[in-house]
Amino acid sequence: MLGAGLAAPLLLHHRDARAQAAGASAFSDRPLRYICPFPPGATNDNIARVMSRALGERLGISVVVENRAGAGGAVGARLVAEAKPDAHTLLNASAGNLVIAPHLSAVGYDPLRDLAPVALTGEAYSIVAVHPSLPVTTIAGLVDYARKNPGLLNYASAGIGSAGHLRGALLAEEGRFDAVHAPFPGSAPAAHSVVAGDCHLIIDPIAAPHVRAGRLRGIATLGPDRWDLFPGTPTLTEQTFGEAWPNGGWFGLFAPRGTPDAAIAELNRHYNDSLADPAVEAALRRFGLRPIAATPQELARRVAADHAESGDTLRRLRIA
Repeated sequence: MLGAGLAAPLLLHHRDARAQAAGASAFSDRPLRYICPFPPGATNDNIARVMSRALGERLGISVVVENRAGAGGAVGARLVAEAKPDAHTLLNASAGNLVIAPHLSAVGYDPLRDLAPVALTGEAYSIVAVHPSLPVTTIAGLVDYARKNPGLLNYASAGIGSAGHLRGALLAEEGRFDAVHAPFPGSAPAAHSVVAGDCHLIIDPIAAPHVRAGRLRGIATLGPDRWDLFPGTPTLTEQTFGEAWPNGGWFGLFAPRGTPDAAIAELNRHYNDSLADPAVEAALRRFGLRPIAATPQELARRVAADHAESGDTLRRLRIA
């Protein structure tokens, strides 16, 4: 007991010295809640688990992923928007629940007012995948088949207001064919519905492992360039589709409005450091994400621009 008592001041001195050297932290020792607004197994969930571990290591605290799914990601986003702004409740957002879903229903939050941008995770690749029984191998073939079989095709998505929902509607509009939207409570069950043959088509990165395993057929990819997991699969734009589509393919970290600037700056620094870690980058790329570091201000401008563009598109499609 005497030895422990003598050692305690020394340990505290070393801890304080480390804190002073690194700069005062805005975070206490209590766990940080990392809200994933989609079910386990979804792309958002996979990314949340990679980044929560990386962020926890750099902050020196426990970062716990909580899945709060529902309403195309709006349930989890609202939870964070209404949370105490103490930097201990964060949202792993995808573009869908910030720039699409708020145009479609009363989600209970304003993404431009009620959430504070923290850091961009990166641009998301995606893949247009069909059930192998569908006799198509290209976008042109899909369009031709859909036109010859009016009203037959349906497409699965992670829910109303998800990026997959909007992209499916845009593909049908550009291809001038009818398709029925089949929303699911997350991208994993949506992909499984296509694997089972209950749905014909999905546009989502979650389909990638099914394509690689031969359970689905990839006919196009979406992203800034060809997806390195599928170098032989042409992009949508290479097949003369999707050039005017709004950009709904990104993930980012957000906090409640009113979170102190110092805490956001600290989170941004650690988050961007994590993105530069080769192991983290490799993990994110496996899930179809190209990491991109950005400031909170750059992310705020991105959200505002994509929110406006998606709203215009949804109204044109008469979805909103």
